Parts: sequence; structure tokens; C-alpha cells
Amino acid sequence: MKADATAIAGLHAIADRFDHVLLDQWGTLHEGLAVFPAALECVARLREAGKRILILSNSGKRAGSNQRRLATLGLPPDAYDGVLSSGEVTWRGLHAREQAPFAELGRACFLISRDGDRSIVDGTDLVVVSNMREADFILLGGLDDDAAEPERWREPLATAAARQLPMLCANPDLVMFGVAGLIPAPGALAAFYHSLGGTVLFVGKPHPPMFAAARDQLGRPPPDRILVIGDSLDHDIAGGRTAGMLTLLIGSGAHRATLAQASDLPRAIQTVAGTAARMPHWTMDYLTW
Repeated sequence: MKADATAIAGLHAIADRFDHVLLDQWGTLHEGLAVFPAALECVARLREAGKRILILSNSGKRAGSNQRRLATLGLPPDAYDGVLSSGEVTWRGLHAREQAPFAELGRACFLISRDGDRSIVDGTDLVVVSNMREADFILLGGLDDDAAEPERWREPLATAAARQLPMLCANPDLVMFGVAGLIPAPGALAAFYHSLGGTVLFVGKPHPPMFAAARDQLGRPPPDRILVIGDSLDHDIAGGRTAGMLTLLIGSGAHRATLAQASDLPRAIQTVAGTAARMPHWTMDYLTW
């Protein structure tokens, strides 16, 4: 595999290569407390340079919820061009019922969400049922901390798998930050369901529906004029690569434990990535102009 990740000091070095940015949240813009000062300045400089910025999140909640959260962390809505969450893409797909995987699903769903959030079904013609036995499919939008451990779900999910009940997972992330630290995220529960023989359909990074929806929201520009910036080789980089977009890895995020001690960062990324399909075009330590 060719080592094609070029280390850069800031986005200004490649600003002529892209017109649009798909920007990850956690690990790139912030880590839950406040938007990093350098990232805040970088977003402003991108807008000054005429770039359009769409924030991409694997959150199972709707875009508005994510936008309000970003505002509390210091990034106001007028600083960028929009938020696209996997929950928003899922809601749009379930509302329109025009494309796979949404068109093939039934109307009765068993909803699993965080904090009792029902925004992912509001305004659709779905009927939320309280028992998996009455459902046509399982809609996994989020998980409360106390329900995150997959083994807690073994009995009902084994029964659902035996019934060949499909699961639509609106957040492919495998881990998330809970009160006590890292805990399983919805993607881990989806993987557990798959291990029980269940069929899982994913919306979110790195899966194609997420990047297709992002490109549509930007007005369908050429993919090679879109730069995907994120801290995950599995989600941001792999998804952007598959979509034919440019990619940049933030080294201080999800892979920092592995990359922090590397004397040759691009070579270390090559080792972690494993395949060309997960290799970023560029890399830098943190988001900066």
C-alpha cells in the first residue's frame, strides 16, 4: 500500500484543492466541553476563504438538536452552512420512503433512543410499538448509558433475529462517552444483533447514504472538490474515500493513543489504516488554518 498521507501544518496549505468541507464533530471540533479555539478560528477562516462547511455527525438525533448542542459549545449556527446528522438522514429517508433501505421497511417500528428522544420518527407515518413482537423493524437511534451493554439485550434481540426482523441503525459508532467513560455505542449493539443472526442496515459514516445526502445538501458538487475532515479512519476517512472525496485525518482524535508517539506520522497512519481505502490524503495534529 502506498503511503500517501501528506502531513500539513494547516488547511491554508491545501485551500486551493477544495470548495466544500464535511467536518466531523467529536475529536475534531470539540471533545464535549467547548469547541477548540484553533478549530473555531479555522472555521472562520474557511468561511472567509469562500468554503462551504457542512458538519457531519453520527448522532442518531435530528440536525436541529446537534446544532443547538454546538451552539452551547461555542459554535453558533451562522458560523457554518449546516449540520447533517445520521439521525436527520434517517428521518428524511423514513419520511420520503423513496430509496433503499427505507422504502422496504414496514410501518411498525420498535424505537430504541437516548433520553426518550422521538424526533427521529416525528412527522413520519411510522407507528411506534412497545413490543418487538409487534414490530416490522427495529429503529436504533441512540442508547441510554444504563442500556448500552449489548448483553442486556440478548433475549429480545435473539427473538427478533429469529423472526428475521431488520434493524435500522442510525448511529454506527462503536463507542461513546458515558458518565463513567467509554461505553458501547449503538453501533456495538447493532454488531451484537448481527452476531445473533439479525440483519442490520446502517445510516451514518462511513456508509454511502450519509455521504450522498451530504453531497446533495451541498448542491451536488464534484466529489473531488469536497474535503472530509475527521479523526476516524473507520468512519470519516473510509467513508470519504468510498465517496470519491478528499480526506484529512486529525491525528489528535480517535487514534491519538497509537499516533502520539510516532516519529513518522504518515507512516504510522499507514500502519493503522491497513488498506488504501482507509488512508487519508493529508493529516495534521489538530484542526487549524
